[in-house]
Amino acid sequence: MSITEGRPRMGGPIPKFKDYHIWKTLFCLNKESPIGRKKLSSLLNIGEGSTRTILSILQESGTILIKKNGVSLTPEGKKTWNEIAMDIAPIALDNLTIGKINCAVRVPKAAPKIKYGCEERDNAIRSGAVGATTLVYLNNILMFPGNDYPLNSKSDRAIRNSFSLANGDAIIIGTADTYDLAEEGAVTAGLELLGGINILHEPVETPSTMGSINELIALSFMVHDLVGGLPVCAKSKDNLGIRIEDGKVVDNAYTGAVLEEVLKIGTTIRRIATSGPYKGIRVIVTPLEMNNNVIAAIGVVDLRTMAGINNPIRLYEDED
Repeated sequence: MSITEGRPRMGGPIPKFKDYHIWKTLFCLNKESPIGRKKLSSLLNIGEGSTRTILSILQESGTILIKKNGVSLTPEGKKTWNEIAMDIAPIALDNLTIGKINCAVRVPKAAPKIKYGCEERDNAIRSGAVGATTLVYLNNILMFPGNDYPLNSKSDRAIRNSFSLANGDAIIIGTADTYDLAEEGAVTAGLELLGGINILHEPVETPSTMGSINELIALSFMVHDLVGGLPVCAKSKDNLGIRIEDGKVVDNAYTGAVLEEVLKIGTTIRRIATSGPYKGIRVIVTPLEMNNNVIAAIGVVDLRTMAGINNPIRLYEDED
């Protein structure tokens, strides 16, 4: 199952990262740790906000440990990595692929799962690659799936020089105009063969707290969508809060005075913020209750009041 598909999202924009980026995070941490968040963001080639969200998901699952000196894998994280581990390498192959740049991945023991390589090609294309070529390694021979024809000697030598092959391995060669897209295509196809990244906890029935950052993100994206993309802030009692702008999480360690007050008193507050990133702007914050307990507060930042639009958002008449 895809972790981004498995995350509970009830609306809102698509996240700015994919399972590939979560896999790449684990790959980088397995190769070198601890790693600082900024360096990790650079290695993933995504924004720091998306990197923070990935780290929140992994931290919640017990996969990583975040300290002052950086991020590292926990024993559980190393176990998770071993389940989805793939070797990757840039590779030059003439007349075997259709793109300018190639990236190959070795998917351990995946050859029996491959029919003709069409599904792997399609998965790579959906993730942004131009295409993908799939090979299987059986009886010490690299061949195309579905027949017994061996690979040409030049390409065979290039792949054997890049990987230590074992019987039953599969090789997926992503091809694209850039290396990043070729790698993403190959890794995405490989992850499908391995069954995806499975690190989500089972939901707890009838909770009295909002213990999952995923639940808070899902609810916040839903509200963000419903109010036409206005900034949304939210915080649960037991976790750090989040701030969403322009369809993405820009801060996953956020809190604010009005959010904290609503969590404490349990009633909706409408006022002009006096501090923080939205100082001087009207905010509306309301509590979320479950089992007669306030478990979270969620608010909308009414930017349209700055343009002179009166009462653009009103759940009911404001009190004097």
